[in-house]
Amino acid sequence: MTIMPVVISADIGGTNLRIGLIDQKGNVLKKIKLPSHNGNLLEALIDAITELITPETVGISLAIAGVVDRKKGQVIHSPNLQEAEGINFIEALGNRFSLPVIIENDANAAALGEHWAGAARGYESAVMLTLGTGIGGAVIYKGRLLEVAAELGHITVEADGIRCLCGNNGCLESYASARAMVTRVVDALEKGEESLLKNCCDGNIYKITSEDIYHYALEGDTLARETLKNAGRYLGVGIASLVNIFSPEAVVIGGGLIGAWNILVEEAKKEAQKRAFNSLMENLKILPAQLGDDAGMVGAASLVFRQ
Repeated sequence: MTIMPVVISADIGGTNLRIGLIDQKGNVLKKIKLPSHNGNLLEALIDAITELITPETVGISLAIAGVVDRKKGQVIHSPNLQEAEGINFIEALGNRFSLPVIIENDANAAALGEHWAGAARGYESAVMLTLGTGIGGAVIYKGRLLEVAAELGHITVEADGIRCLCGNNGCLESYASARAMVTRVVDALEKGEESLLKNCCDGNIYKITSEDIYHYALEGDTLARETLKNAGRYLGVGIASLVNIFSPEAVVIGGGLIGAWNILVEEAKKEAQKRAFNSLMENLKILPAQLGDDAGMVGAASLVFRQ
């Protein structure tokens, strides 16, 4: 009987830790989801791997939010996941499970996943943006991952803008991420702006999420709609810059915010059209990611299978 190899792959984001068992076709056979900031990150990861591991497991892959050192298996800098900084994942997990371990930036991994088994399949060049707690990015060039930092969420869209967690001012992430939108709404409500969002979360405005903002935008709430549109405009500014630099065939947008596509991304498309070179926008496809929350896990697993 033929044994089908599998990989245990984890996507460690600023909010959630997802660990899955992935086969050679990119299918997620089993999955565990935990909060990222609940106790010891490495211990939680080891416990989940122990639960999922099978005799057919040929490797472990990690997709982690932040700048990573692939050779050392460490996170160099992660504004949204500081507890991951300094952990040698290759050594810790490799010694514990006697398996090869690969580490990659989470947005790079998501792009690999979408290129292998999702929306970017068939495109030679693509830019991936993941919209969530922060904004991640990655570039596929000539069919392969462009191995650069690709911290696309930290390109500057306002020279003297909002202070970002990374230490810079005016980053795209500070205007178009889920955290940015929630901050904008809460600030407006604290100043007394009228909005249906006041009634959200039993009146506790500090529990408002980006999903709540989208829900109330669909109800016609002015603050919610303007917040999404404002984020969309800045997203469009960022996309235009990326199109002018990389001239991709496709821009794939993933992450928790793509549910608000019809407001957020449509606004971004209009803004990008105004700013990028017409010749580069003419045949560009702006596409929703297809793999959802699994993209990072699937893409990281593909690196093990490729190796």
